[in-house]
Amino acid sequence: MTDPIADFLTRIRNGQRAERQTVDAPYSRLKEAIARILVQEGYLAGYEVEGEKVKTLRVTLKYQGRKGVIEGLQRVSKPGLRRYAKAAEAPRVLGGLGVAILSTSRGVMTDRQARKANVGGEVLCYVW
Repeated sequence: MTDPIADFLTRIRNGQRAERQTVDAPYSRLKEAIARILVQEGYLAGYEVEGEKVKTLRVTLKYQGRKGVIEGLQRVSKPGLRRYAKAAEAPRVLGGLGVAILSTSRGVMTDRQARKANVGGEVLCYVW
């Protein structure tokens, strides 16, 4: 069984190690929501959806000098073992320096947004 979110995160991680400007991934609304959050939090420079029938998500990576802005990407909830958190227990990554991305009933959001909205959900990944 393949995990499309883990594949997306790995493409970003590998693209940054290879110092690529952009990375392409198969499109899904969930991946687009994750990319949108990463852009809002300042980890990615941008993203765009390309194609009509077969859509592709093109992510523009962000660098400080030659070093990538993203130091770590970790998939938390996997298809074989789902991880959930209540609103009050939304995980803090590196004491608030990183960000946890959650899939909630109100959409995909960061741990801070989930605490503020008082909603829990599936912990998709950590980014720092």
